[in-house]
Amino acid sequence: MMSFRDKIWPVSAILLVLLVIWYAGAILMNAPFQRDLNRRGDVDVTFSQFVGQTLSQQKPTLPAPHQVAKNVFENTFLRKVTSNRSLVYHSWVTLSSTVLGFAFGTALGVLIAVGIVHIKALERSLMPWIIASQTIPILAIAPMIIVVLAAVNVTGIIPKAMISTYLSFFPVAVGMVKGLRSPELTHLDLMHTYNASKAQTFWKLRVPASVPFLFASMKVAVAASLVGAIVGELPTGAVAGIGSKLLAGAYYSQTIDIWAALVAGSVVAALLVTIVDLTGRLVERAMGARPA
Repeated sequence: MMSFRDKIWPVSAILLVLLVIWYAGAILMNAPFQRDLNRRGDVDVTFSQFVGQTLSQQKPTLPAPHQVAKNVFENTFLRKVTSNRSLVYHSWVTLSSTVLGFAFGTALGVLIAVGIVHIKALERSLMPWIIASQTIPILAIAPMIIVVLAAVNVTGIIPKAMISTYLSFFPVAVGMVKGLRSPELTHLDLMHTYNASKAQTFWKLRVPASVPFLFASMKVAVAASLVGAIVGELPTGAVAGIGSKLLAGAYYSQTIDIWAALVAGSVVAALLVTIVDLTGRLVERAMGARPA
């Protein structure tokens, strides 16, 4: 069994490599502007001073890691939670629509999967359209959903949740179909031998067999749901949420704020996936699965 030290070293090594690449990229991408700025100001600097300047610009092309980390720390721990500059506040706004859309998407995906497994006509007629729906870029769908719902006076969290639902139901539906069909033929024959009804076979065999597939697909779905919530905030001109932070940063060329918002979104996504993963483990253990 791997020790904690054996697990942490590979992760630390990869993180160190990424930081080195990030710093090198920041120096290279910020150098042209800094070189032009020094030439206009007729300023002579050493190489080390020049590197320091590229890593301390107020509006860099690519912010350095320490600049992003400082912004995240200040806007997370040194701001009131209710402040419109707080990343916690904006993350909570996006999280609320993410969770709602994820709940809708999971329920819809499970219902579609159950229908496809039990009704052959649905598999032939519905599944191709479901697959085709995922080929349409979400950036094209999001404004349409928002405009249509606004026409019937549905605004606020619901349109963003619908966009999250659109992205999250597909992996759940596909994973659940795979899970419901995972029982072996011998197990199905055994249930038939016991004269079990379709409902008994579904609840006592198919559903327990599908649980690992369901939670694996839900981890993908919850991340997609967060992406949908952020995208849903972009065409609405939202004043709160991670999407609004990205818009404001792009409008005012505040690249550090943009990267800080991306970090906040990544943290929220990691927390959501972890919660789904832990929930899946608890459910499987309650159903008698052995811990890995």
